[in-house]
Amino acid sequence: MAKSKRVFTCQSCGFQSPKWQGRCPECSEWNTFIEEQVAASASKQSAKPPQSQPTPLGDIAATRPEERISTGVPEFDRVLGGGLFPASVILLAGEPGIGKSTLLLQVLLSLQASGKKALYITGEESLQQVRNRAVRLPQNDDSLLILSETVLPDILYHIEKVEPEVVVMDSVQSMYHPDLSGSPGNLSQVRECTAQLFTSAKTRGFTLILIGHVTKEGSVAGPKTLEHLVDVVISFESN
Repeated sequence: MAKSKRVFTCQSCGFQSPKWQGRCPECSEWNTFIEEQVAASASKQSAKPPQSQPTPLGDIAATRPEERISTGVPEFDRVLGGGLFPASVILLAGEPGIGKSTLLLQVLLSLQASGKKALYITGEESLQQVRNRAVRLPQNDDSLLILSETVLPDILYHIEKVEPEVVVMDSVQSMYHPDLSGSPGNLSQVRECTAQLFTSAKTRGFTLILIGHVTKEGSVAGPKTLEHLVDVVISFESN
């Protein structure tokens, strides 16, 4: 069994160091390092041979470009370049209370009404709170599936069973993996949970939209890490 090791991670940019530092050498921010326990890599002798194999380019069947999925919200479609792209991962960031959850609930209700199977996962609100918001929206569809869950393995299990075409996770700061150290919102939790959801979206072919809250300084938790994990980053701001 692989043992864990101690590292210090910058909450601003994700830079890791074997020892605590007052100022991050990567982003130059002060007092941003937190201690984390991460699993050490297994020895090469015990590693299993990979199942994937290199494939000649000519042996790969070409496919036609997939059409984008209209969200039913014209301005949101415009920002996305024409709609949702299948199997893409989108991060929608903004201040708490600015309307991210309401916008994406409206999007999923519109998609469900148009025949797309959608799943809204709430980690911060109860099912009743989501229901109360839904009845105030012009577009409504009682068949939209709502899941109240924060534990990542359980989230992945339900995604596998439901087989949705579009998933909204509200929010990245609320989910956690019990095998990782730290509480929900911790940089290592946010990074690893997002990475596993990203892999699931690419493997199963569903579009994933992640809601991310910004800090008082105006940055998303683990911003540099998340920017490299997702396909699109959208900032939701008020005038």
